[in-house]
This record gives sequence, structure tokens and C-alpha cells, in this order.
Amino acid sequence: MTKTFQHVSYLWDDAEAARLADDEVALLIYRSNLLGADLRLTNYGGGNTSCKLPEKDPLTGQPTPVMWVKGSGGDLGTLKKSGLAALYMDRLQALKKVYRGLEHEDEMVALFNHCIFDLDSKAPSIDTPLHAFLPFAHIDHLHPDAAIAIAAAKDGRRINEELFDGQIGWVDWRRPGFELGLELERCLAENPGIRGIMLGSHGLFTWGDTAYESYVNTLEVIEKYSEYLEENIGKKGPIFGGQTVAPTSGRSTQAAKLAPVLRGLCSSYTRMIGHFTDDDRVLEFINSNDLDRLAPLGTSCPDHFLRTKIRPLVLEIAPDADLSDVKTLKEKLTPAFEAYREMYKTYYETCKHRDDGPPNSPAMRDPNPVVILWPGVGMFTFAKDKQTARVAAEFYINAINVMKGAEAVSEYTSLPAQEAFNIEYWLLEEAKLQRMPKPKPLSGKIALVTGSAGGIGKAIAKRFAQEGACVVLNDNDNDRLNEAKAEFLKTFGKDTSTSIGLDVTSAESIQNAFDAAALNFGGIDIVVNCAGISISKSIAEHTEKEWDLLYDILVKGQFLVSKAGVEILRKQALGGDILNIVSKNAVVSGPNNLGYGSAKAAQAHGTRLLAAELGPDKIRVNMVNPDAVIADSKIWAGAWAEGRAKAYGVSVEELPAFYAKRTLLGEVILPDDIANACFAFVGGLLDKSTGNALNVDGGVAMGFLR
Repeated sequence: MTKTFQHVSYLWDDAEAARLADDEVALLIYRSNLLGADLRLTNYGGGNTSCKLPEKDPLTGQPTPVMWVKGSGGDLGTLKKSGLAALYMDRLQALKKVYRGLEHEDEMVALFNHCIFDLDSKAPSIDTPLHAFLPFAHIDHLHPDAAIAIAAAKDGRRINEELFDGQIGWVDWRRPGFELGLELERCLAENPGIRGIMLGSHGLFTWGDTAYESYVNTLEVIEKYSEYLEENIGKKGPIFGGQTVAPTSGRSTQAAKLAPVLRGLCSSYTRMIGHFTDDDRVLEFINSNDLDRLAPLGTSCPDHFLRTKIRPLVLEIAPDADLSDVKTLKEKLTPAFEAYREMYKTYYETCKHRDDGPPNSPAMRDPNPVVILWPGVGMFTFAKDKQTARVAAEFYINAINVMKGAEAVSEYTSLPAQEAFNIEYWLLEEAKLQRMPKPKPLSGKIALVTGSAGGIGKAIAKRFAQEGACVVLNDNDNDRLNEAKAEFLKTFGKDTSTSIGLDVTSAESIQNAFDAAALNFGGIDIVVNCAGISISKSIAEHTEKEWDLLYDILVKGQFLVSKAGVEILRKQALGGDILNIVSKNAVVSGPNNLGYGSAKAAQAHGTRLLAAELGPDKIRVNMVNPDAVIADSKIWAGAWAEGRAKAYGVSVEELPAFYAKRTLLGEVILPDDIANACFAFVGGLLDKSTGNALNVDGGVAMGFLR
């Protein structure tokens, strides 16, 4: 069998496979992971794989045929046994006897549960009968761009027949389900000896007698589709009709400026998280002559369509346009969004199902675009969370690849609007959406916490991430920032945080951080001024340089960060929060603390002043006043601890106990305590509170606000 490929990756390891040889289910998982690791073979969450083998029936003790197949949801690349469904083959075959026809096929899904062999199984997917009604021991169902390009081509059936000399069957488009499983069975019966079946506008089925044979057969078939496209791309003329818009060199800067405006417009129903890419494949498409013809057609493969919506919104803005006048910009963009929403509403009303009375389709969902194309710049995608937005971008790139291939060998065709609607508003799909877990309190929110690589800042960022927010990690200590970045990646995955160095005394550095927030997530919702420095000295010992440093970081830093944050918050017009981590020292007079205490007082009054200014924008500005937060603090690791110990006549080691003893509650204050206070302000229960202070100091009577 072939082991050398140009267009797909051969990843099979004979030694690893030999180690798993006695466990067919483990081999299924291994094969699935290999297939899912190559995005040229299938997209995230797309496709499914199966194997059939005898298992011991727990009731009779006799061997019985069982099919193990990827269950509902999940991803091949990360599939584990817990993601598989195991079903009795004889019961699956028996379902044919009770099937009442196409109009009733959805009722079969509930009957899959009566076929379950392994009670710990994942819920069976709608594709279960597609695997069950084919007799092969090992089956792969994938959505490779190269194959779907043929499946979505006007002449796809003919091309498929000629390319494989009849060795790959063809089944015209039908929504996945019981009927499609029967059509696959019929296709095989009419074409014995074929090595696979193409599903029109959908994807590819291939198989083998062993896990390895199925794997290699799959690679060989996809390789041949890929070779055919490569040989033909460009023969009919320039790709996508040639370039009509030149990509601008300042794409990232332009995208960062526009993203918050787009996010605000996309969030008219639900607050969205964004993603931006200027991938070469995207630029080739959006800068082309054929964009206006192809973009409105939408996608073909149902996996693509479900994540990218009926069609993208194409912006009519010059790539190098001046974006500084936000009011004029919104006046230009708003009608385009209104037209898109109206188009979507018309699509819904035209295609929704009626059953001699009230409509039986689910209620119309958010009519805002998911995919937004800006010729010359790139592609924005917006969704309920970062992963969904990122995956939507990946799927639209898949769709671009499909259009490119189909146009090269024939003419691209998309799903008819009614078929697309039947997928999008499928009652089974709606039921799956209804089973989704309730969003966390900060889902859809984006937070930038200054100084978030350690101490209080990291604790706040971590708490926000735990509550569903995306966070922009930053610090002026690169080593510490890299450690925090690795920790968040391990704990929360790649879609929760981004990181960038930040000096709060530099307007340029601050702008770069907010640009990172806009490019990675679409904008900002919560700004926490936490970066700090502490210098404890008597007035005689305090230098002018130290005074300036305190005011530059604490007061000027809070001003500059808040100013940049407000610009984005106003672009979005979604309200938001600014939280300032101040101190008990803002109101308490202590010895040897003139510089630090007065700077903290300035931060506190700045909070009140800004709250008064930003109320009309629904931007809340509040403060948290900690005291003696020693754990994981760079401040307490240096001269500040020595200065405070000297002022109070105790050793540095005695400081935590000293501070705890002087509080009313007798408690040591930890970074997590400050994080909890911050979450109290932004978690939804205090949405009508601004200009407030919350003390987290264990109870220092002198610090009571009055």
C-alpha cells in the first residue's frame, strides 16, 4: 500500500499500531486521531469513524456484533473512548422494519438509544445509520476540501465517475439521517466492489477490512482528488477571476481599529467574541473578481454552513480608509448590517416549516452575520465564544478551498436555500442547542487586566477566565508573562487568553495591548488597572525620581490605560467596566507613605471622576481597596516589605501575621480575595453600581469609607 503522499499526511506508526493490535476500539481511536490531525482531511468536529467487531453480550454471554462509532459532537483529532457510541448491530438493522419513511425519519434518532450496547456510550449521532448499513468492518466519513470541491461542482458526478473509473460511488445530496443510510446501502448494492462513496455537496465515505486498510484507502482517495484539482487549478484562467483589490500593508492596524465597531454591530442580540485572520487563502478570495458572485452563494457542506450562516457580509470600505471618525463609520456600516438582518429574516420567513397551522420551525435565531469579509484586509468572524468564532473562520476557509477547487474544474454550486434552512433549523439541531450548558456569568466578555502575570493581577485574570471571559494577559516582566501564558494555556486552552508585554507608562505599549484584544477577541469589556509599584519611605529619604515613578505607574498609568479602553468601549457601544485596584492607603494615613498613599488617593478620586463622566455610556467605574496582599507579590518581595516592617517595628517575616492581627476579622488577605471582589463588580449582580469602593482588607477601621 502507498505510504508516500504529497497532499495528505501519512502518520501511521507501525510500532504504535502493533501495541494496540489486540484492541480494535483502541485502533479506531488511533486511526481517528490521525485523520483528525490533518485538517486537509476533515475539519474541526467534522466527520466520524467506526469499526464493527464481536463483543460479549452481558446478558447471554455470547458474542454479538457491535458497532463502535464516533458519537454526537466531539472532534476526531481529540477523540477518546468516552466520545464513542457502541450499538448492537442486529438492533440497528432491525430499525429498518419500523422505519415509516422520509417524512418520519427524525423519530428514528430516539430509537438509537434502544440499540446501545455500552451503557457509558456517548449519545449516538445522526450519522449512525450511515455506518451501520454499510457492511465494512472499518469506515471513515470525512469532509476533505478536495473531495467536497468535486461534490459541490456542477459536473461533480461525472468528474467523480471518470476520475475513479467507477470505483467511487455517488449519492446525491440528502440531509444526514436514516434515509441517507439506506441510500448508501443501495449505492453499494448497485455498485459492488467500490472503494468509497461520495455524498453530493457533503463529504466522503471510504472503508477497509482493517483499521490500517481503511486509513490508507482514505488517504489514497483524497490524494487522487487533490492531485486532480492541483492539475486543473489555473487552466481555466486566473484563480477566482484574478485580483481586483490589492491587500493593504497595514491590515492588522486597520482590522484592530474596525473590529470593535463590527463587534458592537454584531452584538445587537447577543454579545459576541471575534476572530480575525488575513490568511493568504482568505486574501486570494476576498480580493478577487469573483467575490461578488461567489460570496452570496454561501457554502455547500452542512458542517461548513452550520458554522458560517447562510452567507457572509462583504464590507464596502476601502482597505486603507480613514477610520478615525467613528460616527461617520457607523453611519456607513449600520445600513449594511440592517440589510443583512433583513435578508436573514426574509430567508427565515420564506423557508420556515408550517404544518397546517402554527410554524413548527424553531424561532428565528440571531440574524447578524457570522462571517464578515473586508476586501484588502481580511476576514472577521463573530460568535458566542472564541472557539466558535475561530472554528467558523476555519470552516469558511474550508469553504473557500471548496469554491476554488470546484471553480477550477467546473462550476461551484451551493446548497439551495431551503435545504440550507432545513439543516440550520433542523429540530434535532435545535434540541442539541437547547442541551448546551448555560453560559457562565462572563461568557462573551473580554478583559484586560494590567500586570496580570502574577499576584493580584493574575488572580483576577484567572477568576475571570474561570467565569467564562477571554483575557489579555500582560506584564512588563517577559519571563513572568511567559510563565503565566503557559499556565493559562494548560488550564484553559488556547481560546481563553492572549498575551502581550505592557508598560503602563507608554501610550504606544498600551495601544498595542488593546490592539491585541481587538484582533484576538474583537474588543474589550472589562479594563482592570492593577499594575502597581510600592515605595515606602519617609519624606527625608524619598527621592523625586521615586515620586515620579509612583505617579507615572499608578496615576498616569491608570489614566492612559483607561483612556485607551474607553475609546474601544465607546466604539462598541455595549457599556462595560473599568475597575481600579487602589488601596486602603488611599484613605488611611500611615507613617513613611507620602508618595504611595497620595498616589493611591489620586487613583481613588480618579475613579469617582471617571464614573461621573462615563455614566451616559453605560460604562461603570469602580474600585477595590486591598490591604497587605503579600502572597505571590513582586511588591512585597522587595524594599516595600522592608520599609513597612521598619515602619511598624517588626521583621519582614512577621508582617503577614502583623497585618492579620490588626484587622477586625484577623484574616490574611490573599490575591483570590481581591479577584472575588472584582468578579462581584463585573459578574452581573452590580450592573447598576458605579463610582463605588469595596474594601478587601480584613476590616481596617481606619480605612472605613465615610
